[in-house]
Amino acid sequence: MEYRTLGRSGLKVSTLTLGTMTFGGTGPFAAVGNSDLSEARRIIDTCIDAGINLIDTANVYSNGLSEEI
Repeated sequence: MEYRTLGRSGLKVSTLTLGTMTFGGTGPFAAVGNSDLSEARRIIDTCIDAGINLIDTANVYSNGLSEEI
């Protein structure tokens, strides 16, 4: 995995990012996809094993479910 420095923070982040918009998949986000808890955990584990350390999540994705997972 390649990493880049995030601005002047000194943090090294992966060049690939995991997007979690489909985790929980409720409300309008269900039209995009629906990853239940077990699938979301599998995806997260796979990303961590690959060296991905940058995760995009927001409290509006599936009414906050993506952040709970």
